[in-house]
Amino acid sequence: MIAELGALGALAAAGASARWNWWRPAIDGGMPALMYHKIGEAPPGSRLKKLWVTAADFRGQLQYLKDHGYAAITFSDWRDAEKGLKPLPAKPVLITFDDGYQNNYETAFPLLREFGMKGNVFLVYETMDQYNAWHDPDTEPWTRMLTWSQIKEMQDGGTFEFGSHTMKHRCLTEIPLEEARWELTESKKRLEDKLGRECVGFAYPYGAGAYAPDVRRAALDAGYRFDFGIRQGITRLPWRREDGPIQRLLVRGDDNALDFHLNLTRGKARF
Repeated sequence: MIAELGALGALAAAGASARWNWWRPAIDGGMPALMYHKIGEAPPGSRLKKLWVTAADFRGQLQYLKDHGYAAITFSDWRDAEKGLKPLPAKPVLITFDDGYQNNYETAFPLLREFGMKGNVFLVYETMDQYNAWHDPDTEPWTRMLTWSQIKEMQDGGTFEFGSHTMKHRCLTEIPLEEARWELTESKKRLEDKLGRECVGFAYPYGAGAYAPDVRRAALDAGYRFDFGIRQGITRLPWRREDGPIQRLLVRGDDNALDFHLNLTRGKARF
């Protein structure tokens, strides 16, 4: 019996090691960039449930950040620190949201204000005031996007800053390079005209193009200071463009508290 229990314990430990990265050494320093999409309950029929984080889970994650001394910053906070205008906090974190869903306003916005934290949203310019039309509604229900009045309120309160996620959310490696350049430059120009401030952050739709030299060069040539990919990891500071796109930590709808902790301390929770 004792031998059987020992064998079961060994199997459990092996299973946990395969599922979680608890055994990796903790990362000292750097700046985690959390990647969210939708905050709320996934609709019936959604095939992308992992991109929906419930309000309760999001609240718990913000509480974790607060309890562990993290200070949420914006792209401009980071840029100001690079310019020597003000220092970064001791434990900075970037809370980012891709696409610009209306639930970012309805659910994430009040929770961030409650915790005194800041967020950053990458907007798909032509879908604001509309739906996430790049999804096939037969396989993924359409979701309302932010309105420009909501975006203005989020920005004016100082809680949110906005970056670009292109004009149409097209895969930049599957279109001609000239069209990719238009997606990059036009979205930046229009966001700056609309919001009255510099747009310094960009995230590649689907992560595509982040490691394609021609596409990444086009993003940097468009004038973005920070470009974000979707590879899992924590960005070392100081970050240089030649280091490659900024890594992020995808927060999944099926993550638990251990997953969140391991993402922030190991740069990856699971395989």
